[in-house]
Amino acid sequence: MTKEKRAAVIRQILNRLFPHPPIPLKHKDHYTLLIAVLLSAQCTDKKVNEVTPLLFEKGSSPKEMVKLTTAEIESIIRPCGLAKIKAKAIHKLSQILIDEYKGKIPRSLEELEKLPGVGHKTASVVTIHALKKAAFPVDTHIHRCAKRWGLSSGKNVKQTEKDLMAIFPKTSWKKLHLQIIYYARKYCPAKGHTIENCPICKSLKALPS
Repeated sequence: MTKEKRAAVIRQILNRLFPHPPIPLKHKDHYTLLIAVLLSAQCTDKKVNEVTPLLFEKGSSPKEMVKLTTAEIESIIRPCGLAKIKAKAIHKLSQILIDEYKGKIPRSLEELEKLPGVGHKTASVVTIHALKKAAFPVDTHIHRCAKRWGLSSGKNVKQTEKDLMAIFPKTSWKKLHLQIIYYARKYCPAKGHTIENCPICKSLKALPS
């Protein structure tokens, strides 16, 4: 069974189960999406969504955010973990956006990656959902599923990203990365996974080799 045929089966199931997957992080605009994704590093989306209403009430734009001290930001985002590091990154990147980008987010993946606290995955999420440019954000859920489904043997998320971009059509990436995340959480978890309760794994197992 080729990777392309596996991919077709996977997309069919994902489109049936999650036809219109929303962005799980609550946000108001490009800037608040960037901050929410930054906060989601090593933190659940649920916890981020509990924290951001208060944070964005006080600082929903770079100009408002830099008026807060890093200590104030840290106290608000503490439940997200790595609060001291994230607070410094949020304050610093907000100042950079004011100084270098007229308060707007950069328009390229490469520029986004240069911002404090913004890694490749965060930049990819913002690129595809805010900038409407092609990207395939890969987190631990997608990395795990890609390996289980025989789509990638990548030892890191960057290799998995390259493999998935080569298999799936570019027009599907925006929807697909969200579909896989929702699917992974519900049917294909890291622990307690059973093939019988996982429609994709079950279907792939039944396919002729």
